[in-house]
Amino acid sequence: MNSPLTSNGRRRMKTKNLWLLAALGFIVFVAVQLFPTTDSESLQLQQSNEVISKQEAAASASEFVQSVLGIDLPNPAKDKALITYETRSDLFGYLTKADLLAPYLKTYDKQFPYDVFRVRYPNPTEALSAVTVDVHMTTGKVVGFEEISSSSNATKQMMLDVGSETTDSMKAWEGDLTLAEKEELAQPYLNAFGFQPSDLELASGEGDVGLLYRIQGYTLGESQAEIKLSFEYGKVSSLESYFSVPQAHLDYVAGQTKIASWLTYAGYALLTFVLAILAIVYSALTRVHTSFKRGIFLASAYFVLSTIGTINMIPVFQKDGLEAGVLVFGLFFQGLVTLFLAASVYFSLVGGDGLWRKNGINLWARSREEGYGRSILTSVGDGYAWALILLGVQSVVFFILEHTIHTWSTTDATQSPYNMVYPVLFPLLAWVAGIGEEAVYRLFGIPMLKKMFRSTFIACLLSTLIWAFGHTLYPIYPVISRPIELTFIGLLFSFVFLRYGFATVVFSHVIFDSILMALSLMFMGGALNIVAGLFYIALPAIVAYVIYLFNPPSKERKTPPPQPKEEPYFTTPLADLRPEGH
Repeated sequence: MNSPLTSNGRRRMKTKNLWLLAALGFIVFVAVQLFPTTDSESLQLQQSNEVISKQEAAASASEFVQSVLGIDLPNPAKDKALITYETRSDLFGYLTKADLLAPYLKTYDKQFPYDVFRVRYPNPTEALSAVTVDVHMTTGKVVGFEEISSSSNATKQMMLDVGSETTDSMKAWEGDLTLAEKEELAQPYLNAFGFQPSDLELASGEGDVGLLYRIQGYTLGESQAEIKLSFEYGKVSSLESYFSVPQAHLDYVAGQTKIASWLTYAGYALLTFVLAILAIVYSALTRVHTSFKRGIFLASAYFVLSTIGTINMIPVFQKDGLEAGVLVFGLFFQGLVTLFLAASVYFSLVGGDGLWRKNGINLWARSREEGYGRSILTSVGDGYAWALILLGVQSVVFFILEHTIHTWSTTDATQSPYNMVYPVLFPLLAWVAGIGEEAVYRLFGIPMLKKMFRSTFIACLLSTLIWAFGHTLYPIYPVISRPIELTFIGLLFSFVFLRYGFATVVFSHVIFDSILMALSLMFMGGALNIVAGLFYIALPAIVAYVIYLFNPPSKERKTPPPQPKEEPYFTTPLADLRPEGH
């Protein structure tokens, strides 16, 4: 059936067939992603259900600071404790890539976790600017600590990064300790963490900075259990216990990250900036066919929700001990970037709508147009169906990539809900992605590139590739994996946009992301997170119904379809994605 709001005979899939595909997509998604069949993934899922609360982590850290470090924490320091999630992504990535995650979780994770809660106490004493304590996320056991002196910790790191020329300076910073003196100072801490001297093999020599032990018999693949201690002013200042990562793996990740950076900044950021400039130009050129009021609400929603997302991530910036002035400047700069992106979304909405309507095509209906309220309800229903289809397609693509180019992924602390002020706000970012990306790369990107290349398919493909390159810095390797995956997803979004319209593709994108983000929230556990996750999955339907209430059939006005002013982009059927002439 055709919507009265559209032209050029857009063809829609029969509702029954659409929901049959949606059911199939949901089954595939559940089978492949929610209930993985490999041992390592099952163990991960089991482990995630046992995570302690941040309050429990803080209690364990406080007791350790007092009993082992001998620091009586003042109440202000306790009250201002920052609790964040930290991860050894290189180790997790190596274990995943080498198929060693299951044996690691079974044998070593209780003593050498790659994920921890890091509790940071500011200004615990006059001599210390902070103390950090790493707590196992499931057992509550302390597995590492660092005392950060009031002197600049950044200066020490810079000295380490420079190289061997700074050895004498670092030794002086340590207190010119001999190797024997370091071992004597380290022994009480090794005992406190349960390490037996007979199991330790000294890997440091006289004159080395710090102290490094290897634990005999604790090996997995090319990874080895190690304990590293640092010293300041004649005393132990930190202890880390971890499994090392092979240099070959670190070099591989570094090389892949460099490629991802080029794809992100040259393939995505630069070309998106060009699209933003063109959106401004075509907003002016097509102003008689559209309205500059059209994109105000959606662009404003994009800005507000994106800003909320940034503020919600403040713990990510705080955990590195940034001073208040630096933090405020960083947030201000990010606000300017968000404002620019919101402006880009706004002009993409205006310019994209103008380009389509100039050619007699209405893919984004206006309020009060005939059938508008009813079409929104239809759009959200179709959006749920397509979101389930897309989840199934994504699962199949990932499955194929894992078994062909051996795609693997690792952890990323900066994207974790554990590092948010209010994790329950995390799924709001689904609306940022759905509104912004569909406005820029579908509503405006497709007709703009169509004007240049005279091919619907090429326009859809190029806009999809630009969008896909913006996701290459995600910790998924090889980095080409995400562009491959998102090429399929993006072309399907393009299909949905051309066949069903802008409202449907925005809803499908928002629902697609909302389901994934809500599941991440729900897997954190807790009644609030579970209820919030369900709410976010239902939120698009709630929004659509509210729009319908404000636009009932009684308030509609009959409007003639837009008349083309030049040769239309598409011949009937509108959504033929094949290149012309094929």
